[in-house]
Amino acid sequence: MAISKALIASLLLSLLLLDLAQAATNQAVTSNGLTDISKPMDCGAACAGRCRLSKRPRLCKRACGSCCGKCQCVPPGTSGNLNACPCYATLTTHYNQRKCP
Repeated sequence: MAISKALIASLLLSLLLLDLAQAATNQAVTSNGLTDISKPMDCGAACAGRCRLSKRPRLCKRACGSCCGKCQCVPPGTSGNLNACPCYATLTTHYNQRKCP
């Protein structure tokens, strides 16, 4: 009986420690020591900036929104700068053309 109580107590303690470790990894610590929970990117605003000079802005925003939804990043500027977001740069269409504007 004493062994089963010790076993249950050790299991509960290990589950508590695992839960605390998982909670610690879900929070990002900023340089000033405050915790900051990461927010999803505003793809609409980022793609509007990326596509503002496009000849086909609706098509550009649709493709950019799809890419941003998958990668959670959009390269800065209206074109180029693909090294800032590698996931965005590697997405391709069925014809092996770059998908993201």
